[in-house]
Amino acid sequence: MLDSRIARVKVSSDYACFTRADLKVERMTYPCMTPSAARGILDSILWKPEFQWYVRRILVLNPIKFYSVKRNEIKFDTGRNPILIEEKHTQRNSMILKDAAYIIEASIFQKEKSNKNMPEKYIGRKGIDADKDGIFVRRVRKGQCWRRPYLGMREFSADFMEPDGKELPIEETIPIGSMLFDIFYNNGKPEPLFFYDVAVRNGVLNCEVPENDKMMASSHHQPPMDSEVSAVIYNFNQKEELEEEDE
Repeated sequence: MLDSRIARVKVSSDYACFTRADLKVERMTYPCMTPSAARGILDSILWKPEFQWYVRRILVLNPIKFYSVKRNEIKFDTGRNPILIEEKHTQRNSMILKDAAYIIEASIFQKEKSNKNMPEKYIGRKGIDADKDGIFVRRVRKGQCWRRPYLGMREFSADFMEPDGKELPIEETIPIGSMLFDIFYNNGKPEPLFFYDVAVRNGVLNCEVPENDKMMASSHHQPPMDSEVSAVIYNFNQKEELEEEDE
């Protein structure tokens, strides 16, 4: 069930790179943040097995600026064994974004809702639809996160904050064509999910498309409820919620 409340968070970084999936050799960024990157940022701030993030819109705040750099990259996927960077690296050109800033608007999707896990517990607003601000709202305000959010690549770490209400998207329409929406996991098997005829219209990328509804059925969001991983996550979440209630 998709909740109607909308959570908003502003993210920015000096550089960003949302690599096009259709180009294999040199990195070329999409002109806008992808929905999968937006979901990753939301998950890095607040992840719970009880719900999934449903990205509604991505607002582009700064004019698109492309920037060319040459970077050292590893030639292949790394495993557990250490490697010598000097012997296994290669230089590649990358076309990235400069001075990137976005506002992500998202809601909560729950397959099962209970009185203990109502959406306002996570994204409610004090005095509007809840007795106190939700966990996500408080974490954004305090700058808390599970891991540091980044814009496309880990070296492009991002700052995140509450929007002040004065931000406006750019007044541009940018055609993109096909775009990676997210990685859909079908019983553990990853499948790239694309959406087509994509364009940033008046500075806004609309993500309320059929591919988003399909992602809500992806199997990678929740570990089995009887697994040790779920038990560890549950205990950690309970401890954190108790600490926040005592503040």
